[in-house]
Amino acid sequence: MKQLKNILIIGFCLLIATLTQAQKKSNRLINDFMKVEGNWTGQLTYLDYSSGKPYTMSAELEIKRIPNTNEFLFVHTYPKEKSANKTDTITISKDGQYIGKEKLVSRTKLPKGNMRIITEKEGKDGNDGKKATIRQTYILGNTSFSTQKDVLFSGETTWIKRHEYVYKKQHD
Repeated sequence: MKQLKNILIIGFCLLIATLTQAQKKSNRLINDFMKVEGNWTGQLTYLDYSSGKPYTMSAELEIKRIPNTNEFLFVHTYPKEKSANKTDTITISKDGQYIGKEKLVSRTKLPKGNMRIITEKEGKDGNDGKKATIRQTYILGNTSFSTQKDVLFSGETTWIKRHEYVYKKQHD
């Protein structure tokens, strides 16, 4: 009986330690994204699969946390292409392992206090919807913010840069 009690106590302690560690990971990501809340201006460059050429257009972004949640709104505005405007909701999982459906691959501190976060997911991309691994790289800084989507099609060995957003912080 004493042995069973000890096993249960050890198991409970391991569970608490695991949950505490998961909460720390989630809080780190939430804090990372809270640092980039606000208004940003810059540009989107994306690969047009039809022509095979990159296309660049101006872009603005507002990032704001939904109060008391693990969610952030990304309000994308394209001044010259209003029909492309959209709002995305980014959700950080409670265990800190996912941003939306994308698995956290790495979180690396960079010079000047910037942070690089890389996520990946399996999905489809391209005009014909080919299976692919999709990698998202976020660079979060006090005055700059960027996201880059890279695609590795099934059976291929070369990553393709699908698009990149590069922003500078707007000062109110």
